[in-house]
Amino acid sequence: MSKKNKKKFGNGKPKKFKNGQEESAVRAKKHLGQHFLIDEDIAKQIADTLSLKNYTNVIEIGPGMGVLTKYLLLRDIDLVAMDLDEESIVYLNHSFRLEHPKVFEKNNRLNIVEADFLKFNLQQLYGEEQFAITGNFPYNISTQIVFKMLEMRQQVPEFSGMFQKEVAQRICEKPGNKSYGILSVLVQAFYEAEYLFTVPPQVFDPPPKVQSGVLRLTRRENLKLPCDEHLFFKIIKASFNQRRKTIRNSLKTFNLSDNLKEDIIFDQRPEQLSVADFIALTQKIANDPV
Repeated sequence: MSKKNKKKFGNGKPKKFKNGQEESAVRAKKHLGQHFLIDEDIAKQIADTLSLKNYTNVIEIGPGMGVLTKYLLLRDIDLVAMDLDEESIVYLNHSFRLEHPKVFEKNNRLNIVEADFLKFNLQQLYGEEQFAITGNFPYNISTQIVFKMLEMRQQVPEFSGMFQKEVAQRICEKPGNKSYGILSVLVQAFYEAEYLFTVPPQVFDPPPKVQSGVLRLTRRENLKLPCDEHLFFKIIKASFNQRRKTIRNSLKTFNLSDNLKEDIIFDQRPEQLSVADFIALTQKIANDPV
């Protein structure tokens, strides 16, 4: 490593200020949405959310300084830690390994990748193999991470991690609630969603201005929906784009027959419909003679 880089990133050891507090070896960057988890117990709880049933590949998004990484490595997995932050990558490749020798004695199957998860082609890492996703997700891209996971659902049996509390609750929400929306329906169509526990701001550096929540998604055995999936996605998005209207009004652009629009399902608002209801609605629209 060049002297310039050594000066920029340091040696990975915390610096002490006059008040005795330690400066983190890696600086959290606001533009990356970074809030580093510093609570060891919560990190262990997140690592334990994965069942490892029928898979060993795990990708951790946004490892930062590796507080979750080291607990994941205590499990029998092949771990990829992916981060866009060059400073974190340098720390994980050097100081992190030196600071936790006992962890690496148990499991040295760690691949550190500097990349943007949203843009990275995961088949370069896994081909057609199964892999789980976990992490303390950057809040500014957390929903985008979920949408990318849904695109790869055939290969992702489990997904767990930390979100802003409201986002985690929205993903796991049930019909009949205001926070139930597009993300809720699309995720729950393919996964069992569990909101596990709430995390306070003070366990992060720097503390966020909001509470956080940890969830777990477990893929359903049957991934094939009994309807046209493209039409299913289209109907859900159109319905919730005008969520205050009834289904009859929000789906006006679908040019449905008058006879179909008399069905009582069209009198309801989208937040009242379950995944099963949206599947039934999709089937009815697909069979509409118009």
